[in-house]
Amino acid sequence: MKNKSLVISLFLIVMTIGTFVAWTDDSSVSTPPEISLADLDTTVDPGVDFNAYANGGWKKLNPLPADRARFGSFDKLAELAEKQLNELVKETASKKNAKGSIADKTATLFNLGMDSTKLEQQGFKPIIPYFTEVENIKTMDDVELEIAKFHNYGISALFGFYGSTDAKNSAMVIAQLGQGGIGMPDRDYYINDDARSKELRAKYEVYIGKIFKLLGDDDATAQKSVQTIMNLETRLAKASMTRLEHRDPHKTYNKITTKELAALSPSFNWNRYFVSQGVGDPGEINLGQPLFIKEVSAVIKEVPVEDWKVYLRWNLINETASYLSDDFVNTKFDFYGKVMSGVEKMRPRWKRVLGVTSGAMSEAIGQLYVAKYFPAEAKQRMIKLVENLRISLGERIQNLEWMGADTKLKALEKLKAVNVKIGYPDKWRDYSDLQIADDSYVQNILRSNQFETAYNYAKINKPVDRNQWYMSPQTVNAYYSPDMNEIVFPAAILQPPFFFLKGDDAVNYGAIGVVIGHELSHGFDDQGRKYDKAGNLTDWWSAEDSKRFDQRTKVLSDQFSSYIVIDSLHADGKLSLGENIADLGGLNISHQAFKIANKETNKIDGFTPDQRFYLAYSHVWAQNIRDKEIIRRTKEDPHSLGNLRVNGPLKNIPEFYAAFNIKPGQPMYLDEEKRVKIW
Repeated sequence: MKNKSLVISLFLIVMTIGTFVAWTDDSSVSTPPEISLADLDTTVDPGVDFNAYANGGWKKLNPLPADRARFGSFDKLAELAEKQLNELVKETASKKNAKGSIADKTATLFNLGMDSTKLEQQGFKPIIPYFTEVENIKTMDDVELEIAKFHNYGISALFGFYGSTDAKNSAMVIAQLGQGGIGMPDRDYYINDDARSKELRAKYEVYIGKIFKLLGDDDATAQKSVQTIMNLETRLAKASMTRLEHRDPHKTYNKITTKELAALSPSFNWNRYFVSQGVGDPGEINLGQPLFIKEVSAVIKEVPVEDWKVYLRWNLINETASYLSDDFVNTKFDFYGKVMSGVEKMRPRWKRVLGVTSGAMSEAIGQLYVAKYFPAEAKQRMIKLVENLRISLGERIQNLEWMGADTKLKALEKLKAVNVKIGYPDKWRDYSDLQIADDSYVQNILRSNQFETAYNYAKINKPVDRNQWYMSPQTVNAYYSPDMNEIVFPAAILQPPFFFLKGDDAVNYGAIGVVIGHELSHGFDDQGRKYDKAGNLTDWWSAEDSKRFDQRTKVLSDQFSSYIVIDSLHADGKLSLGENIADLGGLNISHQAFKIANKETNKIDGFTPDQRFYLAYSHVWAQNIRDKEIIRRTKEDPHSLGNLRVNGPLKNIPEFYAAFNIKPGQPMYLDEEKRVKIW
């Protein structure tokens, strides 16, 4: 869910569909080896580049597909997974299902997305009524009402509105207003004067012009519209927070009343907007970015109606282009896929449609998925692993030399209070109100968005639902939510190479164990530590302990900022700090838990238990990636690149040095006084 991205720390930014290939009864599908010698490149000294040593063979065996900007262990898992889920959905789609049933809705949506003939015949005709609404706008009141309608369709024109947890009263959901309304993924692309930003601006303008011409505009009209869009979006970008500023939960917590909102942003009729969204008077609202909401008033007052019509027309087509005929789909891909990430080829239609279908009915499909593929014993083993990791982190907190007794006590209370969700929800979501019809693919997407929007708005000014999940069971990922103080592991991540049901402890602790430790560490990273055991944003640290923590994390931030990712471009250690803290913490916590749980010293394939632990961790981050994607992720992604997630934290771990005989003077060696130890 988009709005939860403000408070959820993900293990990896990837929303992929997963299935348990290793757990099927299909004898033709074999479980991969826990440590495959073919994945290594033994011509590389581990002390020179451990990622190259551990993953060099994997990279050669798994070349980058033309339809990928990045292909790694996560993606390989998803590739296998998609095929299984595709069979499940295709089986459903091929049957005659009861009208209005989940099976019927799944089949209808999937079949419409796969019907290329119908999509080509319809072109953009299904959304003409929405364009007509925009064209009929006469006044600024009409503009505001259309913005409200767009928000119901899931189109965040101008700003974003949603319900989410009150960061300082984590028991309640409140209304949230935040920045939005731009078409490129980062505000800096509109503002910065570096060559990459200038190139993206120019190509974004080309993309906008092409889309307007596909709608039937002549060249002069299209170019005029391009300038209108760029002028307005650039203005919105300048009023937006940077990604780094956005990481600070104190900066994004600004709770005011509706009366105060009207005074801050008087030219927009907020009361009418809230009524149109079905929430009435929300009473209190949190402003994620107050200066941006103030700018909303200014642009509403100063930008003429005709420009708003162009802007709304653009928002509509840009948000729906992926669900129309191929000319729109390909044009959008050319910019967001090729230009932004360097992807050479679009993913096959069935994969794109499968992802959309799974997203629209995530838990409904997840329920079928879990019933077929998720064994109960996997959940039980995970529960044991989580508790071992919790014990390990507790011991590490107790033994910290830099933290005072009072802060330690509160940290241990928070750790004890962490809620753990594994596999799938205890209560499945009801999709009976979701309307899926046999008219067009894009209209069903908009109806699905309306369903999600209404679901979210209905939570405002109500108690937080502690049972809700913000990922589907078929998602290959995991997350920590600071305002819920919980860690969540969807079923799909609980398979190789992360988790081997019958596997070696060294490998399981090195892979899924580090994932667990990573998520636990997020409760104590540079931002997660600002929330207490109940999930409230409050300062529970002593001033001295905060200072010592900041000193240590700065060293880690500086370490990562010193790494060159491509040419002269450095990693952003400040943007990625929370994830780097969690990676380092996860490794230390899981390794300690492994040593407590398993005293064996046996070698397998010539590797000691400690060596297998660090190889398993490294294999999670095996990947090939395009240069453009390296640049994009360095700018936008709070996660470090895969090679840095291997080499970066390992340089700080003495147990790793001992396991692979890392020597002074080697690139993987850091002098002891330069190493970072936080959790």
